[in-house]
Amino acid sequence: MSKNKLQRFAEMKGFSNVIEPAFEEVFRKDHPYKGQWHQGVFGNGQPIVLELGCGKGEYTVNMARRFPEYNFIGIDIKGARMWKGAKQALEEGLSNAVFLRTRIDFITSFFAPDEVDGLWITFPDPQPKKPLKRLTSSRFLTRYQLFTRDKAPIHLKTDNPNVFGYTLALVHANELPLLRAEEDIHATSRHDLEMVRNITTFYEKQFIEENKSIKYLAFRLTKNQSLTEPPDEE
Repeated sequence: MSKNKLQRFAEMKGFSNVIEPAFEEVFRKDHPYKGQWHQGVFGNGQPIVLELGCGKGEYTVNMARRFPEYNFIGIDIKGARMWKGAKQALEEGLSNAVFLRTRIDFITSFFAPDEVDGLWITFPDPQPKKPLKRLTSSRFLTRYQLFTRDKAPIHLKTDNPNVFGYTLALVHANELPLLRAEEDIHATSRHDLEMVRNITTFYEKQFIEENKSIKYLAFRLTKNQSLTEPPDEE
């Protein structure tokens, strides 16, 4: 591990806006913050929005700036990347932005029913050979149902046409309410999509330089609905 990464890990230990639970705290058990995020962490009753696979935390930080009436939690296992967003949020005094360093597989250990109002999934691993491991698979959406409010909005931003097509097919297969489906978010000048265009992640900038189109999908997740996988991509 590089010296720079070790320094960042050490520095994050002292960040008041970073939560780094040990494996034993969340494996097959509930974390103490489950059901306590409003009062125990943010100290208010504002709606909570998660950014899954937050990387450097660009969406978490930028949305916290733009929407002070919401609370945002960036979740990722990559601490060296998360350091940047967490440090920036601290320096700017963004009390409505915190970061959770954990595997998303353990997400149900952290949030109680109806505790979360929406999700952003930004440039997730496409998992080409294991679609059920995608963060938009029926397996993961079923987990999200356990802690999101009914018809909570799910936002996906990706450069990968297979992830976009797969998720759109899943939405249609399960008759989930579709809000938006854009094949190239930067090819439209619609005012209502300005935030989606203007907040760009580190990886998104690289994809744009490679002339890859950035795709955006938004839909609502219905609670207590049995979800199925879409037909085979082939």
